Amino acid sequence: MAMTLQGRRNTMRVGVVIGLVLGAIFAAGPVLWMLSSSFKSNTEIFELPPRLITESFSFDAYVAIFTTPETVRFFVNSYIVSGAVTVLTLIVAIQASYAFSRFEFRGKRILNVVIVSVQAVPPITLLIPYFGLVVGLGLYNTYPGLIFTYMVFTLPYAIIMMTGYFNTIPRELDEAVRMDGAGSMTALWRVLVPISVPGIVSVGIYTFMIAWNEYLFALTLTRTIDMRTVPIGIQLLMGQHSYEWNQIMAMSILGSIPVLVLFLVFQRFFISGLTAGSVKS
Repeated sequence: MAMTLQGRRNTMRVGVVIGLVLGAIFAAGPVLWMLSSSFKSNTEIFELPPRLITESFSFDAYVAIFTTPETVRFFVNSYIVSGAVTVLTLIVAIQASYAFSRFEFRGKRILNVVIVSVQAVPPITLLIPYFGLVVGLGLYNTYPGLIFTYMVFTLPYAIIMMTGYFNTIPRELDEAVRMDGAGSMTALWRVLVPISVPGIVSVGIYTFMIAWNEYLFALTLTRTIDMRTVPIGIQLLMGQHSYEWNQIMAMSILGSIPVLVLFLVFQRFFISGLTAGSVKS
């Protein structure tokens, strides 16, 4: 019986390892092919049989991207919009979450329902209303138009997550600060925020990722090349008669780097922040 149980455990372990390896290949395969194609010529990409490792290794696609002012501008726009959305979302979400976590006020339940409801609405259903609103406010084809629109979709998640995180922190900490004569804002920014770095980092990474990868609203709310972002820039490399596949792959790789770097640098905070924000003490 002991051998049978041990055999079953070994079989399960082997099955888990095989499953993980297959999952890794399935997940990493397209990324490796994209990376390999970015160093090939367009004709070599479609060679049969396909080769993952190219013989004519070339940086031409990357050189073309960095030497073209329009494509460089796409990255500048994405950094400006994503950075501003992340900073503003965190500032607003931290204060709103503090209020939801620590205070009772009229309309609190209604506001909670509204926040969850906004998070549940598919963004595509709001495309035409927001287009009309942005045009009416004179924000069409501007940074503020994109930033404020993105914040509508990033704020609900940020508030929900930060409220859950603040709920795990003992109230006695900020209450002690207020008893010493300090105000609520002092308790928030000098006590709660420094010990809430994991939650703030996880929300910040998620917010940056949403703003960086967003395509539909960036396409609808901008008109000129100098206001386009990276996802739109990748689409613009698809011409009417030909596609610059190697440049598309290279730009996709470059567009993936910021989020990847943020996650690798703040991975420890990101995971602990998501875990802590998902429970309430």
